[in-house]
Amino acid sequence: MRKISQLNNSTRSERSGAQLGFFPFLLALALIFPGCNNDNGDENFDDFPLVQLSDGFRIEKVTDGLTYPTALAWDDEGQMYVTEAGGGLNPETLAPIRILQIGDGGNKTVVANLTDKGVVAAVVGMVWNNGNFYVTHRAEDLTGAVSRVSMDGQVTNIFKGIIDSQAEHQINDIRMGPDGMMYVTVGPAGNSGVADLSIAPWIMASPNLKPVPCQDIVLLGKNFKTPDFRTEDDSDTVLTGAYVPFGTETSPGQVIPGATLCGGSILKFDPANPSNIQTHAWGFRNLIGIAWDSQGNMYGSENGYDVRGSRPVGDDIDASLRIAEGRWYGIPDFSTGREPLTDPKFEVPDSLQAMVVVNGQPQGKNLGFLIDHAASGLTPPTPADVLGVHELNSSPSMVDIAPASWGALAGHVFIAEWGDLTPPTNPLSGENYAPGYKVVRVDPSSGTVTPFVVNQGGGPASAQQEQGNGLERPFDVQFGPDDAMYIVDYGAVTIDMTKKPPYNYKAGTGVIWKVSRIE
Repeated sequence: MRKISQLNNSTRSERSGAQLGFFPFLLALALIFPGCNNDNGDENFDDFPLVQLSDGFRIEKVTDGLTYPTALAWDDEGQMYVTEAGGGLNPETLAPIRILQIGDGGNKTVVANLTDKGVVAAVVGMVWNNGNFYVTHRAEDLTGAVSRVSMDGQVTNIFKGIIDSQAEHQINDIRMGPDGMMYVTVGPAGNSGVADLSIAPWIMASPNLKPVPCQDIVLLGKNFKTPDFRTEDDSDTVLTGAYVPFGTETSPGQVIPGATLCGGSILKFDPANPSNIQTHAWGFRNLIGIAWDSQGNMYGSENGYDVRGSRPVGDDIDASLRIAEGRWYGIPDFSTGREPLTDPKFEVPDSLQAMVVVNGQPQGKNLGFLIDHAASGLTPPTPADVLGVHELNSSPSMVDIAPASWGALAGHVFIAEWGDLTPPTNPLSGENYAPGYKVVRVDPSSGTVTPFVVNQGGGPASAQQEQGNGLERPFDVQFGPDDAMYIVDYGAVTIDMTKKPPYNYKAGTGVIWKVSRIE
């Protein structure tokens, strides 16, 4: 019997962070993991001795050989489907964008090939509703979009035009809410409210790219002095303000108009009348997954700031959140833990920061606020909005709530942690820093985050030369019609700092896992 608690001496403490299909490496675990083992005598479980999970559960592989899988859905007859996203950050990693049916024995059948049908990578979220799939993706102009896909592969665009998705973050999850509305989570352009060097390839492809707020906001007029990557002379610099295209200055009191198709948000619409899109909540760093409990409470999982760009933030957690309608959740002026970025603890070394300039006058290198909150009518968030504290850069991704059949764990929030992409996203992290790569559960009554499925020793299985025998990068977690937990494992992604971008994606390494209670 190898309990996770017995492995704790060789691991480290727990925190959080992330985005989709883009991170790597090994090591690091946290907390103390009591009551977890893999010695239950089940032959399917014994096939994967690397995997540690809680007492009373077994794990088995449903299918493998998937390329960049992201999301699961079931039709009205309980048949399972999975999306293959079509690619990651690197153009050379593009692959077919497909919806696959998963049959008996893990057999895979292509239901729809979405490539060249107005669907551009990556497809992130998928939900089944009224005889069709709904997927989130980029449109041909790289803006964020939602499309309906019929069982015969016909694609109908529902909406497109989310400017923020032209950058590294895009539309993520899509779910049917308890009110019959369809909800999508939308990532923001850039790291912390400013278009900058860290998203240069996206800016070159879409020069008008900028973060877009959900309501009118009033700026403090801070501008960030950075190298102008658009010119051949490396000595050229440019000033860029918040919520404007790269190279555009702002002034104190300047109003940035809000838009319906805004970033860092949760949007919702009636699938029978999708022209009426509404903002449910906004001010998120990169909200990936959402889910509701049986009382209708909404929870979400959020990737925190990176130490990159003109306004790097030394945040200390990733987070799961309690989410209420009509709220502003503070990004880019508050931390993932919902503390003000005026606190010096969020500062990083000056060597990593840009000079702040207001009305032509240098103000030093510091974070501070970008928005005049009072003039904008914004109520700041509080740390009470945080449900669970996850390890920095652990990348909390899709979310689901345990059903009643899970006994004492019913109503607990289960979250797939995709894992880190350091050092590109955080040069201050240690060489062996490797948060995430597991599924955790969060007790909504206490906010305690506990590993539920994790590799022995932490990190991805491939880092232990055990690829295929344990978790790589869990992205989606959902409870199926049979009440079992299903995990979509994106597959192996590692970092190679000699490459630009420095990410290696390994096609065909994606897996669907099933976790069941032992009767």
